[in-house]
Amino acid sequence: MSRVGLVIVSHSRRLAEGVAEVAGQMAPDVTIVAAGGLDGELGTDFEAVALALEGAQSGAGVVVLYDLGSAKMVADLAVEMLGDPDSAAVVDAPLVEGAVAAAAAAQGRADLDGVLSAAAGAMAELIPDESDTTEGVEILLTNDVGLHARPAGLLARALAGVDAEVTVTFGGRAADARSVLSLMGLGAAGGDRVRVAATGAEADEAMRRVADLAERGFEDPSPG
Repeated sequence: MSRVGLVIVSHSRRLAEGVAEVAGQMAPDVTIVAAGGLDGELGTDFEAVALALEGAQSGAGVVVLYDLGSAKMVADLAVEMLGDPDSAAVVDAPLVEGAVAAAAAAQGRADLDGVLSAAAGAMAELIPDESDTTEGVEILLTNDVGLHARPAGLLARALAGVDAEVTVTFGGRAADARSVLSLMGLGAAGGDRVRVAATGAEADEAMRRVADLAERGFEDPSPG
């Protein structure tokens, strides 16, 4: 099954490439193409964006993120000029946060609408932890960086396709375990203990996956 691809459109080549690099850490199997700059200067290039759309397409669709308004105009035009405009979509989202959220969703094999939704909701805030303190299971973060970047992405990916709502709590705040940015926002570092709880039809399976990942020290079982 193919995954949704991403295109990062920016006025700066280095900015587009940097965002693509960061997002790629969340999604090693997702095609992320940078389209930044104009003839070595700041600007946006329609031809570059059109080629990026082609390069990121694997059959599941492409989500396009952009930095500034004129970049959106170019991205919208490039999508409109596709043979099948419905095969790609431009999303209004914060560039870095949206790209990270979209990449994690695409890695988890979300469809085009799911990846768009993840990007658009990238700035979802943490909520106060109002759960029973005995609810769920306490997990020790034995990896050096805790729930940051790649480990958070691995946790979100581990829950893909599981019919359950999973919450991670730490420091009096709660995060949706499928939201990479919310998990990172908890600030849980190596050596900290977080509490994980799940509800829903497949809550037991969700907890099993979380436990397996924790036992591996939040390491990818198949790096690369």
